[in-house]
Amino acid sequence: MNKVLLTFLMFAGAGSAFAQSAELGFHVGAHRLRGSDLGTFTSDPTQPATSYSLKDGWRFGFRVTLNNGLFTGHEAFYGYNRTTLRSQAQTTVEQGMAIHQGGYNFLFYPVPEGSPVRPFVTGGAHFSNFVPPGSSATSGGGDTKFGVNYGAGIKIRISPMFLIRLDVRDYLQGKPFDIPGQSGRLHLLEVSAGFSLAL
Repeated sequence: MNKVLLTFLMFAGAGSAFAQSAELGFHVGAHRLRGSDLGTFTSDPTQPATSYSLKDGWRFGFRVTLNNGLFTGHEAFYGYNRTTLRSQAQTTVEQGMAIHQGGYNFLFYPVPEGSPVRPFVTGGAHFSNFVPPGSSATSGGGDTKFGVNYGAGIKIRISPMFLIRLDVRDYLQGKPFDIPGQSGRLHLLEVSAGFSLAL
């Protein structure tokens, strides 16, 4: 009888070790742009050309994570980035605009599920919807670009239900608006912190 009980406890322990856990998180932070020159355009060759670029800004967003193994997880996310579109010719004009992001990432943890401190590396695919000034994403405005992202972070459990989370991610995608003279890719570097609820 003791062997049967011991076998049952071993299997029960193994099942709890591999049990899935989920997290629902909110984050805020900043984004830094590289390759932010969008191109140069002129409709009148007798006038100076206008160059366009994007500026650094802030962001917030949500992440839903399913940790399906001792060392692995899957994540869906949404991020709202606030930036500025700068047009420069004889004068400079700056107008606020939004970048909506969503996507999927795979996470790998070097320490197992249940550890109070869990660093991780991550990579995945996403879309970025660039909504120019005066437009709205809800009305179909914006230019959507697809890309890849990668990064790292750390999760620190402060109670059975709550975690603190820090992330650094680089999002690589095409440049929006198809302005003449455009070249290269746009990098958006996220640095963020937030709270997650363990479900």
